[in-house]
Amino acid sequence: MPQVATSFGYRIGYVEAGGGDATPIVFLHGVGSDKSVWHPQLDHFGGQRRTMAFDYPGYGESEPAPEGTTRDHYAAAILSAMTALGVHRAHICGLSLGGVIAIALYYAAPERCASLILADTFFVHPDGPAIYDRSVAASNDMCALAEGRIDALLAQPADQAVRSEVVETMANIDPAAFRIGAEAVWLADQAERAQAIRVPTLVVCGAEDRVTPPTLSRALTQLIPGARYEEIANAGHLTNLERPEAFNALVDGFTRNA
Repeated sequence: MPQVATSFGYRIGYVEAGGGDATPIVFLHGVGSDKSVWHPQLDHFGGQRRTMAFDYPGYGESEPAPEGTTRDHYAAAILSAMTALGVHRAHICGLSLGGVIAIALYYAAPERCASLILADTFFVHPDGPAIYDRSVAASNDMCALAEGRIDALLAQPADQAVRSEVVETMANIDPAAFRIGAEAVWLADQAERAQAIRVPTLVVCGAEDRVTPPTLSRALTQLIPGARYEEIANAGHLTNLERPEAFNALVDGFTRNA
């Protein structure tokens, strides 16, 4: 998989598909995955426009994140990579941690965002500190952590191929990178940033998401002026993998008009 240099001196992994004149779309993954989680979207949207998914520093094919890396550093690294690849403005779609980073990215460079798609995420999580503590405590054994969390991540009964894919991806995350990602997502409080968003925004949530339940997505929607909320039935926390056709249809319709 290719890497792209960032202005921070390290390289991050990315994958892309498609091309043409339509506004590109950029996908940002969650704390327990990497860019590979977006393969259903790369396959679909790559037929319409330039479509990209990035790893965060320390994830996937990226070089390790330095000590002190924050969610704002993640956002800045993505922006730097976009610039290096000639993408100056894009639809930004993030799931879970990716949604947190998408809000941070908009805060840093609103002119780079044609729209935001915020999936299964929040501006602040009421149980965030406790989830962070549990994540850090379990992170030395990523295989056990993945097996322990998988049934809460997916709507039940889960598709076994999706279940296996998620477990394998999470088990391969570097523990140090995961801890940085866990801090970036679970300790986030971006209410003021969300209120300042002034681009078309779609908030999506799985109806059976137990990690970031629909109440949090509805609260996020209410903070963002003009935001639209959509719920995907029979989906848990990983809506793009569990119900890719429904997810893609929502994003299709939204980006067509955004």
